[in-house]
Amino acid sequence: MIFSSVRLDAVVPQTPLQQLVEVVQASFASWRSLPAVNHRMLHAIPENAGLALTAHAMIFNERNQKSGRGRAVSRELSTGAPKLAGEFSIGGRIEAFDEPPEPIDLASFVENGAPSFSQLFTELAGHVRRIEAHAGDAVEVDFMVGDGALFLMQYRPARRSAGEAVRIAVELVSDGIIEQQEAILRIDPASLDLLLHPTIDREGGLTVLAKGMGASPGAATGEIAFTSERAQAMAADERPVILVRNETHPEDIHGMHVADGVLTIRGGTTSHAAVVARGIGKPCVTGAGSLRINAAQGLLHAGDRVLKEGDRITIDGSSGEVIEGKVRLIRPSLSGDFATLMEFADGARRMRVRTNAETPHEARAARSFGAEGIGLCRTEHMFFEGDRIQSMREMILASDETGRRRALDKLLPIQRSDFIELFEIMAGLPVTIRLLDPPLHEFLPNSESEIVDTAQKLAVDEAVVRQRIAALEEFNPMLGHRGCRLAISYPEIAEMQARAIFEAAIEAGERAGAAVVPEIMIPLVSLRRELDFLKSRIDDVAAKVMEERGRRIDYLVGTMIELPRAIIRADSIAEAAEFFSFGTNDLTQTVYGISRDDAANFLSTYVRQGILDRDPFQTIDVEGVGEMIALACEKARRTKPDISLGVCGEQGGDPASIAFFEETGLDYVSCSPYRVPIARLAAAQSAIRLSRAGRARGRR
Repeated sequence: MIFSSVRLDAVVPQTPLQQLVEVVQASFASWRSLPAVNHRMLHAIPENAGLALTAHAMIFNERNQKSGRGRAVSRELSTGAPKLAGEFSIGGRIEAFDEPPEPIDLASFVENGAPSFSQLFTELAGHVRRIEAHAGDAVEVDFMVGDGALFLMQYRPARRSAGEAVRIAVELVSDGIIEQQEAILRIDPASLDLLLHPTIDREGGLTVLAKGMGASPGAATGEIAFTSERAQAMAADERPVILVRNETHPEDIHGMHVADGVLTIRGGTTSHAAVVARGIGKPCVTGAGSLRINAAQGLLHAGDRVLKEGDRITIDGSSGEVIEGKVRLIRPSLSGDFATLMEFADGARRMRVRTNAETPHEARAARSFGAEGIGLCRTEHMFFEGDRIQSMREMILASDETGRRRALDKLLPIQRSDFIELFEIMAGLPVTIRLLDPPLHEFLPNSESEIVDTAQKLAVDEAVVRQRIAALEEFNPMLGHRGCRLAISYPEIAEMQARAIFEAAIEAGERAGAAVVPEIMIPLVSLRRELDFLKSRIDDVAAKVMEERGRRIDYLVGTMIELPRAIIRADSIAEAAEFFSFGTNDLTQTVYGISRDDAANFLSTYVRQGILDRDPFQTIDVEGVGEMIALACEKARRTKPDISLGVCGEQGGDPASIAFFEETGLDYVSCSPYRVPIARLAAAQSAIRLSRAGRARGRR
């Protein structure tokens, strides 16, 4: 019996009705408790989901040595084998101040049990087998024994780890208990993250320094580095590194690549650090606001603890924990059951799954996880390493077009080489390359020492560098001079990138003996004339390259749909575009008028207060952003029925968002490499559910 409160002087209700009322009240009190509220938020369970209660007569399971209670599991979870497991305790409930009885292994009880329980547990095994067949799943059955009589209390799907869930689903198909589609639906796509990344061994004691947001899954342990330059230097000495920053910027890309993990004090799950870390498969914790960085002294303050550069910390990108010292990590292993489940999923899904990648490492990782091409190659990430950044800065600091083209000529072979490698890794699969998107100021130096260093390397006056930095400064750069606006102002940038793409496509095609068809994506389009302007220049470059090389090139030119005006004018823009890719990150920002980098300060409050069900930067806002995507799809297909439609924002790897994209009829989703298996499974589930819903409507 459960009561809403326990007092030593409490009088036990004497009538069945009073007892039932107390049980109901206690259940509702439990539903409203803080742990229950937090559990629902964590698992996205709505507050109005409803509460079920079962009441039954008392069972005297502590009467004698022929009584007790236990939990039976229909399968051995570690292997998936149909073998009864669980535990049983003679004597049932534990009286106050008594030592708990030793649990008895149920399997050994069935095989070697005392005569008083042998027949009873044989009966139990039969019941459990029938319950599993009825449920079509591995089950846990709570039972009691009262004076030699067996009572079944309740059953539930057996609690299991992500790996056990996959193993059991595949075994159930093998045993003929469920169909492949049912196995696909059994697995939570998000749980696959646990199979793809290292996790923390929590057997020993852990000292948690702070808790932020789990922004990119997995765990990493390493030495603190406060700058990307220090991270590079430490990594060069083969020291594991955790890059710790207030927030990251595009110029931190090289430090993030060499670091084992990333920790930021500010930002949320869709901040720069989070997006890049997920893309390169690095654990990341953001928004650890209780920590403080003293940059001048090179110290990290965590309450009364002070850590310096070189000290060891561990981060858990799933839980958001920052842990003191080095912690043992458990490395994942993808079993044959995982591959089998992916085969099931690929046979059931309609949407294709691509990846967001711009480095060979990311592209190869994505291919190993089953990516069917690249849906977003962010070319700006290719400009930050080594001498590339100096050539980029030389281009930005040039006083005229001639100087800019001279600097771009240095970047051309680098870009061409990068694209050749991506085309070869993808081996004929589609590769969508986005032209330069961020504002130019992001490529210029920030600190005084960097300004001096840049001026010396480029042989220009320091005043010139400072003047250019001041000239490019914007109040709101993410809504300023970037994307297609940048390419229209400086078409020579787009022309260089287009030439690199076409020359790479020809060379990669010659090596492979098969044509490469690149997809060139123009970002931040809101006007049809913007697309027309840039497409004509891309076509001119293509014509020149074909004439020079004596080879024909097939290619596609499309646009990233990320502004409300582009949604409204999608029918007109589609006349000039051969594909649309929805950039849900910027689209959510512009629809809501919210900066994704600052949203963490208040969105958690919105979710906690029930104003928002979920963070719209993690899961698509169906009623707002989703409605606009659906409108754009309808308008685009009215103009061009065969236009290719995809999504490459962060929601491309979110299972709930993928369900909406399936309903909307998108052709593909693109996500970070380590979310590709999640997207494959979620796309299969969405296709199955939509098909079943259609059949159900047809029967009505």
